[in-house]
Amino acid sequence: VLTLPLLWIGLLFNLQSCFVSLPQATIGAVAGYLCLWCLFWLFKLLTGKDALGYGDFKLLAALGAWLGWQALPHVVLLAAISGLLFAFVQRGGAKKDLNQPLAFGPWLALAGVANMLLFQGI
Repeated sequence: VLTLPLLWIGLLFNLQSCFVSLPQATIGAVAGYLCLWCLFWLFKLLTGKDALGYGDFKLLAALGAWLGWQALPHVVLLAAISGLLFAFVQRGGAKKDLNQPLAFGPWLALAGVANMLLFQGI
Protein backbone atom coordinates (compact mmCIF):
# COMPACT_ATOMS: atom_id res chain seq x y z
CA VAL A 1 0.00 0.00 0.00
CA LEU A 2 2.81 2.42 0.85
CA THR A 3 5.48 1.31 -1.57
CA LEU A 4 4.03 2.68 -4.81
CA PRO A 5 3.35 6.15 -3.37
CA LEU A 6 6.85 6.04 -1.87
CA LEU A 7 8.24 5.28 -5.33
CA TRP A 8 6.40 8.21 -6.94
CA ILE A 9 7.38 10.61 -4.16
CA GLY A 10 11.02 9.57 -4.61
CA LEU A 11 10.81 10.32 -8.33
CA LEU A 12 9.14 13.68 -7.61
CA PHE A 13 11.83 14.62 -5.09
CA ASN A 14 14.47 13.80 -7.65
CA LEU A 15 12.86 16.02 -10.29
CA GLN A 16 14.95 18.67 -8.54
CA SER A 17 17.88 16.26 -8.03
CA CYS A 18 17.42 16.25 -4.24
CA PHE A 19 19.39 13.00 -3.87
CA VAL A 20 20.23 11.91 -7.42
CA SER A 21 19.34 13.01 -10.93
CA LEU A 22 15.97 12.01 -12.36
CA PRO A 23 17.52 9.58 -14.89
CA GLN A 24 19.47 7.88 -12.07
CA ALA A 25 16.27 7.68 -9.99
CA THR A 26 14.24 6.27 -12.88
CA ILE A 27 16.88 3.67 -13.70
CA GLY A 28 17.06 2.90 -9.96
CA ALA A 29 13.32 2.25 -9.77
CA VAL A 30 13.31 -0.03 -12.81
CA ALA A 31 16.53 -1.82 -11.83
CA GLY A 32 15.36 -2.28 -8.24
CA TYR A 33 12.16 -3.96 -9.34
CA LEU A 34 13.74 -6.08 -12.06
CA CYS A 35 16.66 -7.22 -9.90
CA LEU A 36 14.47 -8.93 -7.32
CA TRP A 37 11.88 -9.98 -9.91
CA CYS A 38 14.57 -11.85 -11.86
CA LEU A 39 15.91 -13.49 -8.69
CA PHE A 40 12.36 -14.51 -7.76
CA TRP A 41 11.73 -16.22 -11.10
CA LEU A 42 15.16 -17.82 -11.29
CA PHE A 43 14.70 -19.35 -7.83
CA LYS A 44 11.14 -20.40 -8.67
CA LEU A 45 12.27 -22.11 -11.89
CA LEU A 46 15.08 -23.94 -10.09
CA THR A 47 13.19 -24.98 -6.96
CA GLY A 48 9.48 -24.53 -7.61
CA LYS A 49 9.26 -22.36 -4.46
CA ASP A 50 8.66 -18.66 -3.92
CA ALA A 51 11.63 -16.90 -2.31
CA LEU A 52 10.46 -13.28 -2.26
CA GLY A 53 7.19 -11.41 -2.19
CA TYR A 54 6.05 -8.84 -4.72
CA GLY A 55 6.21 -6.20 -2.00
CA ASP A 56 9.98 -6.70 -1.88
CA PHE A 57 10.21 -5.87 -5.61
CA LYS A 58 8.20 -2.68 -5.13
CA LEU A 59 10.12 -1.64 -2.02
CA LEU A 60 13.49 -1.97 -3.76
CA ALA A 61 12.04 -0.03 -6.72
CA ALA A 62 11.00 2.74 -4.32
CA LEU A 63 14.46 2.77 -2.74
CA GLY A 64 15.96 2.96 -6.22
CA ALA A 65 13.73 5.95 -6.99
CA TRP A 66 15.01 7.75 -3.89
CA LEU A 67 18.66 6.69 -3.87
CA GLY A 68 19.43 5.96 -7.52
CA TRP A 69 20.67 2.79 -9.15
CA GLN A 70 24.18 3.15 -7.73
CA ALA A 71 22.91 2.55 -4.18
CA LEU A 72 21.04 -0.67 -4.97
CA PRO A 73 23.95 -3.12 -4.58
CA HIS A 74 24.82 -1.61 -1.19
CA VAL A 75 21.19 -1.72 -0.05
CA VAL A 76 20.64 -5.34 -1.13
CA LEU A 77 23.95 -6.50 0.36
CA LEU A 78 23.34 -4.75 3.69
CA ALA A 79 19.75 -6.04 3.83
CA ALA A 80 20.83 -9.61 3.09
CA ILE A 81 23.66 -9.59 5.64
CA SER A 82 21.46 -7.99 8.31
CA GLY A 83 18.63 -10.44 7.71
CA LEU A 84 20.97 -13.44 7.79
CA LEU A 85 22.64 -12.27 10.99
CA PHE A 86 19.26 -11.70 12.60
CA ALA A 87 18.03 -15.15 11.56
CA PHE A 88 21.23 -16.77 12.84
CA VAL A 89 21.00 -15.04 16.22
CA GLN A 90 17.24 -15.58 16.51
CA ARG A 91 17.59 -19.30 15.88
CA GLY A 92 20.56 -19.62 18.18
CA GLY A 93 22.88 -20.77 15.43
CA ALA A 94 21.02 -24.08 15.22
CA LYS A 95 20.16 -25.67 11.91
CA LYS A 96 16.58 -26.24 13.00
CA ASP A 97 13.76 -24.37 11.26
CA LEU A 98 15.84 -23.58 8.17
CA ASN A 99 12.65 -23.70 6.08
CA GLN A 100 11.05 -21.00 8.22
CA PRO A 101 10.55 -17.91 6.03
CA LEU A 102 12.23 -14.63 6.93
CA ALA A 103 10.69 -11.32 5.87
CA PHE A 104 13.12 -9.41 3.65
CA GLY A 105 11.16 -6.14 3.48
CA PRO A 106 12.10 -4.83 6.94
CA TRP A 107 15.77 -5.42 6.17
CA LEU A 108 15.46 -3.64 2.82
CA ALA A 109 13.82 -0.69 4.55
CA LEU A 110 16.48 -0.58 7.26
CA ALA A 111 19.29 -0.80 4.70
CA GLY A 112 17.67 1.95 2.62
CA VAL A 113 17.42 4.28 5.61
CA ALA A 114 21.01 3.48 6.60
CA ASN A 115 22.18 4.25 3.07
CA MET A 116 20.26 7.51 3.05
CA LEU A 117 21.69 8.58 6.41
CA LEU A 118 25.27 7.52 5.72
CA PHE A 119 25.74 8.33 2.06
CA GLN A 120 23.13 10.89 1.04
CA GLY A 121 24.10 13.59 3.51
CA ILE A 122 20.87 13.72 5.49
